[in-house]
Amino acid sequence: MQKATNNLNESLDDVLRATNEARGLLNDSYTTDEYFRCDRDAVIGKTWAGIAFGSELPAPGFAKPVNFMGLPLLVIRNLQGEIKVFHNVCSHRGMLLMEDEKPVRTVIRCRYHSWSYDLDGALKATPHIGGVDVHDCEGFSRDNHGLKSIASAVWMDIVFVNLCGTAEPFADFIEPLATRWEALTGDNGLDQVASAESGSHMELPVEANWKLPVENFCEAYHLPWVHPELNRISPLTQHYNIVGGENVSGQGSYNYTPTPVAEETLPKFTEWPEDKITHAEYLALYPNVLLGIQADHTFAILLLPREAGKTVEKLQINYVGMGATEDRFKSCRDATLANWKEVFVEDVFAVEALQDGRQSPGFDGGVFTPLMDAPTHNFHKWVARGYLAEHS
Repeated sequence: MQKATNNLNESLDDVLRATNEARGLLNDSYTTDEYFRCDRDAVIGKTWAGIAFGSELPAPGFAKPVNFMGLPLLVIRNLQGEIKVFHNVCSHRGMLLMEDEKPVRTVIRCRYHSWSYDLDGALKATPHIGGVDVHDCEGFSRDNHGLKSIASAVWMDIVFVNLCGTAEPFADFIEPLATRWEALTGDNGLDQVASAESGSHMELPVEANWKLPVENFCEAYHLPWVHPELNRISPLTQHYNIVGGENVSGQGSYNYTPTPVAEETLPKFTEWPEDKITHAEYLALYPNVLLGIQADHTFAILLLPREAGKTVEKLQINYVGMGATEDRFKSCRDATLANWKEVFVEDVFAVEALQDGRQSPGFDGGVFTPLMDAPTHNFHKWVARGYLAEHS
């Protein structure tokens, strides 16, 4: 066991070398159940991960079950409109509480013994707990047996959770990226974004480990071959690398041009600098949120790992201001979604082939090119530090 640990640490030390000397994570990190659990508990679970969009809970009193890396979670918009996240299990005998998303009029009731919880997680009813028609029990306090809450926060309509409960405050986690994008959109610019029923949502199943879409999103190197049409209008020569700290990296483009539809264009951020009107940024917020920002919309992709080799990509596009969600902009929104769908579908072939390649003993983590792969290497280093902390 000690030898295996030493070999693991040596391979991770190789990941932490300078970009032109480093190797990538080894195959087992992408293919085995052991590493999948480690990703959940030691990597993703130790920080803030995106699990849902606020738009999926359309009104107060709505609840949505989410399975995140094998954990049954419950996302609730309470009667005050606040979003909270709980473990989706009854405190009595661990029964799964909800299987389907739906409005909840009064309480969430367990189907096993009818223990019931309000939308803030408090235990409100324990029928027959003290015997037939006796609904209280000496020595038992409902106050101590509500739903088990999970630390959560909402930013740009993304519902984030910290599974371990000991991560840095969310405000500190998001501050570097929020500050970066407020420089483009103004102090309250990101608060303007909103999704619409049309032209905003898409899901893609991907037969690959969750880390591979992150790596792919971080770099523009593959554009000429995987995205020939995108490369025609926003060529590789117009892209630049971004490493925005320990948990953010990706790429920017000098040449994103909004596409007019029927002589109409989408509303833009009012404070977006005019000299950067064609600029865009595409950043991975580790562990599992892929973000894009342009003058007239933003998008977020949540990577929802299902198994070591299976991931669901959930996309939401947000437009600038509630006016952009009106029917007169429907054609613009639909065209924007169609453009991104083409790009993201093209990426599926790449990450699935990368997953297939991880079955080969002939691959030992590969290499990074110092100019093109620095953002991807930054992600590998972030994951490697999580592994090392777990095995130290």
